[in-house]
Amino acid sequence: MSSIEVGKSVEQATVRCVIMRAGTSKGLFFHARDLPSTAAARDALLLELMGSPDVLQIDGLGGSRPITSKVAIIAPSTRADADVDYTFGQVELERASVTYDANCGNICAGVGPFALDEGLVEVQPGSTRVRIYNTNTSKIIIAEVPTVGGKAQVGGRFRVPGVPGEGAEIRMNWVGTIGSSTGRLLPTGSVTDRIVLEDGRAIVATLCDVANPCVWVRADDLGLQTSVLSADLNRNVPLLSLLREVRGKAAVLLGFCDEWQRAAELSPTVPFVGLVAPPADYLSLSGAAVLASDMDVLVRLIFMDRLHESIAGTGSICLAAASRIPGSVIHSVARESPEVLLIGHPSGITAARVRASAIASFPFVHFEELGFSRTARRLMAGDAYFRR
Repeated sequence: MSSIEVGKSVEQATVRCVIMRAGTSKGLFFHARDLPSTAAARDALLLELMGSPDVLQIDGLGGSRPITSKVAIIAPSTRADADVDYTFGQVELERASVTYDANCGNICAGVGPFALDEGLVEVQPGSTRVRIYNTNTSKIIIAEVPTVGGKAQVGGRFRVPGVPGEGAEIRMNWVGTIGSSTGRLLPTGSVTDRIVLEDGRAIVATLCDVANPCVWVRADDLGLQTSVLSADLNRNVPLLSLLREVRGKAAVLLGFCDEWQRAAELSPTVPFVGLVAPPADYLSLSGAAVLASDMDVLVRLIFMDRLHESIAGTGSICLAAASRIPGSVIHSVARESPEVLLIGHPSGITAARVRASAIASFPFVHFEELGFSRTARRLMAGDAYFRR
């Protein structure tokens, strides 16, 4: 028999968690009741469980990348318009910090299945609507989760670029997340803003806030070929430094900090930075051909100073909304398809649903639907160990 028994070690204690792959992210899912009630103790536990700070997260459950170093904390909601409350935490790799300044669209896709499988929401035959209140942004997201045998369905025919195989399609509606952090679709009151760089150059950007605030710039304004993939872009130190400056100065315009140099400290997650370009052919991270004819816009998203391997779910929602705003950076390069935006990213092509109509007053657009579909799968449920 092992000298260390579950729950009985004098050196280690346990907490129950579920590991889920949700969209193109992976994270630890917790009942809020199982975590410490104080923020400091909770975050210390999450860092310990994930193995941070350490770029490899070798002594924890993290996967050494931002997209695999995430947590979801879920509880029954007391709100009349929601079934569950969901808090998203981004556990940093190199710093002892857990940030709560944004939501995660991919992790959010796992909240509905978790809530059903854990008995937080009553399962309906065929499909169950789960109303999710995101505490990070104080917004409601609706998830339509397929069900079978009294649980969230796993198997299906829906495919998510960047995720092997197929799964059950979880439809998410994010139309209620306009102004997630700033209260406005266009936080600065302008469709485009001029960002002056330290080297004297000026670039045109669209700052848009849906699901999460993002700053969108044309790739060619920075001299970048957007067919470049992570192995190249992540080694381009001058370019990443330039994009940190763009993000920092956008953070100032958004009111997240007073000095752009402090954006990484004061608002490490948002805004995202997105490089956009007209459709073009390229090879995906897996080496598959991605055709310009199959997409409406080409995007490379920078998330926590790295090229995102696909596109953040919230980023795809913000991009879709911005694509329908006349005069925006995205509107100027994207091809418009009815009720959908086909987004070319490093792992392939993802569709975002967008139904919008023109209105006479600023910002001259009204949204009826903003959404996407994802798959999710429970990978493990059990006790995670941490040092006492």
